[in-house]
Amino acid sequence: MLKLNSIRHLILVLLWILLPLIAEGGWCAVCGQTTASTSKSISATVAKSDSTSLKTNNGGTVNSTLSGRTVAHRDSASQALVDSVAALNRKLEQEGKKTGKKSSSMIDAPVEYKAQDSLVFTANGIGYLYGQGEVVYKQRHPMQISADYIEFNSDSNTVFARGVVDSLGNEHGTPIFKDGSSEYGSKTMSYNFKTRKGYIRGGVTEEGEGYIIADKTKKTEDDQLFLQGGKYTTCSNHEHPHFYLQLTKAKVKPGGFLAAGPAYMVLEDVPLPIAVPFGFFPMTTKRSSGVIMPTFGDEMQRGLYLRDGGYYFAINDYVDLQLKGEIFTKGTWGVTLASNYKWRYHFSGDINISYREDVTGEKNLPTYSKNKNFKLSWRHTQDSKSSQYSTFSASVDFATSGYNKSNVNYYYNPIEQSKNITSSSVNYSQRFPDSQWSISLTASLSQRTADSTISLNFPSLTVTLGRIYPFKKKNRVGKEKFYEKISFSYNMNFTNSISCKESQLFHSSLAKDWNNKITHRPSIQASYTILKYITLTPTINYNSTMSFRKVEQEWDVEQQQVMRDTVPGFFYTQNFSGGISLSTKLYGFYTPNRKIFGNKIDRIRHVLTPSVNYSYSPDFGKPFWGMYKTYDKLIVDKNNINQFTRESVRYSPYIDAPGVGETNAISWTLDNNLEMKVIDKKASDTSSTIIYKKVSLIDKLSLSTGYNFAADSMNWSYLAVNLRLKLTKKFTLNLNGNFDPYMYELNANNMPVRVNKLRWSHGKSLYFMGTSTSFQYTFNNDTFKRKEKEKKQDTDNADLPPDEGSYLGDEIYGSGFDHDHDHETAEVVKDDEGYTKPEFKWSLSFNYSIALVVKSGLDNFDYQKMQYKRGINHSLSVNGYINPTPKWQLNYNASFDLTVKKITNLTMTIRRDLHCWYLNASVTPISYAAYGTSFMVTIGANASMLRDLKYDKRSDNSSNVNWF
Repeated sequence: MLKLNSIRHLILVLLWILLPLIAEGGWCAVCGQTTASTSKSISATVAKSDSTSLKTNNGGTVNSTLSGRTVAHRDSASQALVDSVAALNRKLEQEGKKTGKKSSSMIDAPVEYKAQDSLVFTANGIGYLYGQGEVVYKQRHPMQISADYIEFNSDSNTVFARGVVDSLGNEHGTPIFKDGSSEYGSKTMSYNFKTRKGYIRGGVTEEGEGYIIADKTKKTEDDQLFLQGGKYTTCSNHEHPHFYLQLTKAKVKPGGFLAAGPAYMVLEDVPLPIAVPFGFFPMTTKRSSGVIMPTFGDEMQRGLYLRDGGYYFAINDYVDLQLKGEIFTKGTWGVTLASNYKWRYHFSGDINISYREDVTGEKNLPTYSKNKNFKLSWRHTQDSKSSQYSTFSASVDFATSGYNKSNVNYYYNPIEQSKNITSSSVNYSQRFPDSQWSISLTASLSQRTADSTISLNFPSLTVTLGRIYPFKKKNRVGKEKFYEKISFSYNMNFTNSISCKESQLFHSSLAKDWNNKITHRPSIQASYTILKYITLTPTINYNSTMSFRKVEQEWDVEQQQVMRDTVPGFFYTQNFSGGISLSTKLYGFYTPNRKIFGNKIDRIRHVLTPSVNYSYSPDFGKPFWGMYKTYDKLIVDKNNINQFTRESVRYSPYIDAPGVGETNAISWTLDNNLEMKVIDKKASDTSSTIIYKKVSLIDKLSLSTGYNFAADSMNWSYLAVNLRLKLTKKFTLNLNGNFDPYMYELNANNMPVRVNKLRWSHGKSLYFMGTSTSFQYTFNNDTFKRKEKEKKQDTDNADLPPDEGSYLGDEIYGSGFDHDHDHETAEVVKDDEGYTKPEFKWSLSFNYSIALVVKSGLDNFDYQKMQYKRGINHSLSVNGYINPTPKWQLNYNASFDLTVKKITNLTMTIRRDLHCWYLNASVTPISYAAYGTSFMVTIGANASMLRDLKYDKRSDNSSNVNWF
């Protein structure tokens, strides 16, 4: 009696033989005649039982091969085959129910297979798929195998796949296995759909930023991989990776981890004497906590070290936490707490707290020192969508003065090196709807790193009332009354501040060392128009300060110094001032001579804005106001106690006392603006009417001076001049300078002093005290591509309205300054032979600063002209990069003091992209700053998960090299 499988196979063979006889077209295996053309797409489905059925794609034909004979079937023949196989399916199922046994080859879900070129079935139940074959096990989580050659055994439910080799010996169409979200590539692959086990040769799978390459791989039913002769690398060149960890054996849980046995490093096929007995690599896309591997190194001052090692806590979707530490063999240790947080549409930020005890030198030696250092940095940003009326922000950057100086990374961070003063602030503000009231709460800290002086203001509360018009009627009838234009504003500020050395901050007294005060600043202002064109603006300001302590002073004759006594209490000071201003605008138009200038220039407009301001405040240093006191200062000669000098010293014991002296001054300001209106030729050529545009000749020329009636001498102030020229769209020239109206003479000691004599009264012009300006420019590959730039300018100016977008330099002197360096998508340039031309990328930026200044010192005083000499100080800084190839980059930064003709700083950095590695080398051979010269060499992996896999050699403050 034949077995069930044998009967099934016999029926299938008969069906395949009879099928060409009933076909209406195609190539007949019996008569050998050619019929209708065949399709290139083939597909079939293996049902849940061990029987086979075929189905067509999109109503096309089905190509099959049996014992090397190709037949083509139209839909009717295909349907007959499907019906026959379906009947066999039902028969097998019924027999299985009667016997109570299930066929050993039955699987739990349909298997769909297809091929691009041909599909071959043999009598023993094996199918062959040629050309982009694909087998899909359509279970709940489908599994798929794709390759150019696939063998499918319907009896054992196994699949074997491999690639094919073309005539040139290149292999393509190698197997790709997809199981849910996991995907594996290989040379060859065998897989059992029923047991879910597989055997893979030359498998490649990507996990995170790395790739796992294995010579032999076994896949178990729980989707775990067991590797032998494996490699782990972040290099995308799978055939020949530049570096990898050679894994003798390993276990991989996709999306989970890679656990490896003994492994060693291989670099450019050269095994390195760097081995580990075991390794564990987490590979997950989900949030997970884990160990942070430390960095090993050596530092001359503090010895061998392990740095930046610790643990990472993945707390939740909104916040994480890093706890890292460092330890040195000579005693230095530190700990760092860092966290990032983000709540979408609400706020985001990060915080970093570090504490370190720095020990340098050897004990019992003069160079030994031990210091405690601390650093706090905090950044908090509120999303604008979170609240319409309240904001909270923080920018904190505080560190003890020795923190950076004892940090080796400080020498390679130009930003940190250039910081002389650091500032921190935390601010909360609240506005009230439909109201002019607002409040603000601020804490600020300013730190001077040179002498460790800090200025702390905590807290600072400000209450502000915006400008209101208390006398304005809501429903006014008739003209506006003069009192309705009176406005009122108010500001209240409470501050608690201290300025001291950072070592004294936590030992200070709140009552004696901190300054506490409340300041009220109401203001009244109005604006009126007189004589139609003149604006009159009177202003009254009041300022009162309430403080909680005062400092009394007296002279100690014995110790020859000032003795200060802090007296707590409640004290009140006040001052006020008033003023009035007049301003207007004058317009003048000039039409150029048409015979000389033609019709291009329509007219020239000159706008003058004169203003006069008068201000007054009394002398609050007079005894009437009671804000100042005096004491006698008796200075005794140390060599002869009978000789002494006496003087009276005036001081104020109150915080924020008003200044001494009366203010009764008037000032004048004259602003000038000069423009001309010209024909826009390009725009007019495309329009039926003449279109004009404005050209700025002088954007601003301002002259201002003043006269103080209350001063007993030298009543005139400096003449200040401000000039602004818009030379091009991107470049504006600003010049500011002062002119001194008074002369110099020699006093009794033959020293030059400024006297109350006006220069113009003695036939001399005003003394120019200097000015300064700077120029910035960048050259790169696109700078001299004039044609492309002109096309872009035409496009940009096409949509501009008339009288916009033109400046003096563009119209008259040409566009000599080109600051438009937007990198557009460049077309691929090829040479005459069709090869892509290599593009040499480079950039050169320079900043030139020049200043005309008055030199100080007796050596620079001209006794003939009776004035100080002037001199020019100028400097030049250059920075940029050069990319000779896509893999090489040279960055440079240099500063030149052209006055003393010295290079003040020079830094060069070379970076080489080694595909999956990088090389950085930085050297500062010239530096006159406190941190001196330095060098650094780093070789490391590009992948972030292997950032600790690097070699780092740096100099420190004890090993700096004097290159010159």
